[in-house]
Amino acid sequence: MTVRMRHTRSHTKNRRSHHALAKPAISKDELGNFHLRHRLSKVSGIYRGRKIIDLTAKLDKLAKKTK
Repeated sequence: MTVRMRHTRSHTKNRRSHHALAKPAISKDELGNFHLRHRLSKVSGIYRGRKIIDLTAKLDKLAKKTK
């Protein structure tokens, strides 16, 4: 059987002060679109200044598939 030590209110609040949620880090790409840091921009398909995904081709393929 373990004996539990009592925590004071101040100790509990000090511990919980680190539980606050932080706002997500948002960046702006060259075109002015906002995206999460270290993530691909879903609007432009650009990551770190390079075009990774051609979104127009992807949308054309999706439209062709749904017809």
